[in-house]
Amino acid sequence: MTSKQRAYLKSLAMNIDPVMQIGKATVTPEITRSVDEALEARELIKIHVLKNCTADIHDIAGMLSERTRSQIVQVIGRKIVLYRESATKKKIELPQAKG
Repeated sequence: MTSKQRAYLKSLAMNIDPVMQIGKATVTPEITRSVDEALEARELIKIHVLKNCTADIHDIAGMLSERTRSQIVQVIGRKIVLYRESATKKKIELPQAKG
């Protein structure tokens, strides 16, 4: 993902609400499955990590990204933004990479 594409996704993410929250249970198989389904339906999602979660937010983002084969757009404060192109419901058209 290029910096231009990432900036575009960040601008889209500013206007969306978190689709789920992660608490002290951190990343369970159920949360991973929910994130995977949300990514397939929406392509770009925001996740809120609650204050009672003791795990590092960057570790959670990396784990979710790896398990769902998505890309981390940004981690800011207690929010994680993930992107994965949908196989069936493509909604977001990324700017083309020059090359």
